[in-house]
Amino acid sequence: MTLVLLLLVLALLFPWGAAALARRLAQVLPPRWACWVLTGSAALLAGGTISVLVGLFHVPFLASLENLPLAQVLEEWPAAVPVASAAGAVMLVQLVLLVRRWIQLRSLLKRAWLSADEGTGDGDLLVVPEDEVDAFALPAYRGRRGRVVVTVGMMRSLKEREREVLLAHERSHLAGHHHLLSAVADLAAVIHPALRNLRDSLIFHLERWADEDAAAAVGDRRTAAAAVARAALAGSAHGRSSGYPLLSATSGPVPRRVEALLGPEPQGPRGGVRKAGATALAVTVVSTAAGALALAYGLHEYVEYASRQLLGTPSGCSGFWNTLDALFGSGR
Repeated sequence: MTLVLLLLVLALLFPWGAAALARRLAQVLPPRWACWVLTGSAALLAGGTISVLVGLFHVPFLASLENLPLAQVLEEWPAAVPVASAAGAVMLVQLVLLVRRWIQLRSLLKRAWLSADEGTGDGDLLVVPEDEVDAFALPAYRGRRGRVVVTVGMMRSLKEREREVLLAHERSHLAGHHHLLSAVADLAAVIHPALRNLRDSLIFHLERWADEDAAAAVGDRRTAAAAVARAALAGSAHGRSSGYPLLSATSGPVPRRVEALLGPEPQGPRGGVRKAGATALAVTVVSTAAGALALAYGLHEYVEYASRQLLGTPSGCSGFWNTLDALFGSGR
């Protein structure tokens, strides 16, 4: 029982610490690297949480494989069924929320495409005849390739060079498939509340990634900063259209984006930062994978140990479980 409680604590608390570590690491990395670190961390931590819940949910099932009567299992471990039921209930809620969020994301994308149907233009650009100020990258949908959507109101609000920045920014979103990274973090946030902070941080770094690509495309960081600031101010003054806010030019903390563009171009990680980043990623990957494997093996050993005790057969328990039993107790 002590081991199970320990697993529950780890499942609940580990993502909080790991998410904080990933966010701190992202702050010292270039935007592209930061986005991959945040997305990978969100996916791994969500997978680790689900692994723990699946393992706890299967305790009664594993007991049945060992020919243990449920009554005997409950006599030795009264919390077996409640813990498994709670894990199953949590996974059911997570599944419902995941499906609901996926439907919301698809619905948002559909509405964005409908709002862009009136747009005209060549290539990947659609100009919508609306006075509202908005611009966003519209991912591919049902055979329609991705487009950059800009309202007439936004085009009027920017100077010629600033328009180039805006278009380069949105094209960076499309080229980098940023909507997929955003969707992964968004769905992972449904699994564990700690991952919501990763999602919010990822939104900022995705915008920073696109900002840097736009600045490189026009060759002028100050112009890029001015375009971001002017677009945000114009959008705030005139209101926003029903576009695709996940990849909008005015999303994320705009003052921080402008400040970053007015500074030097971010460089790739060097020396200690590179080592710290590699170490943090390795710890996250190894911890998640080892935790899932240890959970599966440990639960099997636990049930096998319990079956031998209840059925009166020789223990023959592995050294691994003897060690755990000595550390945490047999659970009785």
